[in-house]
Amino acid sequence: MKPSEIVKDIFIVGGPDITDGRDGCIYLLNFGELILIDAGAGWSVENVIGNIKKLGFDPKNLSKIILTHCHIDHIGGVPEIKKRFGSQVYIHQLDAPPFEHGDPILTAAKWYQTSFPPTPVDVKLNSPEEMIRIGEQKIVCLHTPGHTPGSISIYLDKDGKRILFGQDLHGPLLAEFGSDIGDYGRSTKKLLDLDADILCEGHFGIYKTKKEVRNYILSYRRQYGVE
Repeated sequence: MKPSEIVKDIFIVGGPDITDGRDGCIYLLNFGELILIDAGAGWSVENVIGNIKKLGFDPKNLSKIILTHCHIDHIGGVPEIKKRFGSQVYIHQLDAPPFEHGDPILTAAKWYQTSFPPTPVDVKLNSPEEMIRIGEQKIVCLHTPGHTPGSISIYLDKDGKRILFGQDLHGPLLAEFGSDIGDYGRSTKKLLDLDADILCEGHFGIYKTKKEVRNYILSYRRQYGVE
């Protein structure tokens, strides 16, 4: 697969079928400044940067990296991108300590037989819902614990469509990650209530109708017994 536009100004620039099989999906927003949602596992940073350039953008304009949670397949590219471009890092405060300390278990780095260097966070999200404004565009960060204590989901409304970035809704839910089934049930209910038109998921790509989005979320609720 190649990097591509999902809807106007929203792109997929990385993921298991685009950059590296170990990467979670990496999304790019172009709202006058460039924003990454997640950053892959770290081995494919050059490819991610190359894909941004292929789409006609200058990676020097990467102002923010919003991280959906603290696992290596989503955060591994951050240190290099931050070093090169000075991008500000956003993560929920409950997932910030493993990120800042390079915890091998809670970042899942040990799973990938690698390590994550302790890395400072610029902005710690700490409310149930927080809004980032870029010009006229609103980007909403929802605290949706379950997979990890500080997991967030991101949504925005653009051109009559609601786009949801719901990474790792499939789990896994593991005690060593601090997963919580009760939180997962409440979080996924919150996401169903958003009635999103498009779901940009963390490993399995993009779902482009309300029905597909709803069925995807419901399938994992059933799998984890929270129906």
